[in-house]
Amino acid sequence: MIKTLLTGTALAASLTASLAVAGPGHGDGIGEPGDAAQVDRTITIEMDEMNYSPETVEVAPGETIRFEVVNVGRAVHEFNIGTSETWNGHRDEMQTMMREGMMTVRSINHDRMREAGMMHDDANSVLLEPGDTDEVIWTFSEGGEIGFACNVPGHRNAGMVGDFRMSHDS
Repeated sequence: MIKTLLTGTALAASLTASLAVAGPGHGDGIGEPGDAAQVDRTITIEMDEMNYSPETVEVAPGETIRFEVVNVGRAVHEFNIGTSETWNGHRDEMQTMMREGMMTVRSINHDRMREAGMMHDDANSVLLEPGDTDEVIWTFSEGGEIGFACNVPGHRNAGMVGDFRMSHDS
């Protein structure tokens, strides 16, 4: 048990370090955490089995949006703002969380996540059990290929992705 915990903690530390270099707000064009006092509008995103509603969201550079994210499905789902590159970097962490019992298909074990130092508390993402609601407040940059995806193992591959369409009209 301790060996697994140390392995998970070491993995979390290395992933945190790699995400800090390539993560939000570090020149990757996806934007940065937004200020709740500066929100331009609120958009509700519903997560169901392998899809989002809406699947496409129009945003403007510099716009700050509060995403109210609701898991209306029967499984744990994630709303993660990023790119294919950032999602691929997050994949191993999510697989470790599943393998080590930090989450199951239908639940999240926050105590196990804390023990392993893998809290899944990035500003660009929420991981929700069925029936839960949370929010992400995000300010968009000029960004290129940016979207949102569920990185729970198998979900993105099954098509659980959404797109941001950049509008230059505010």
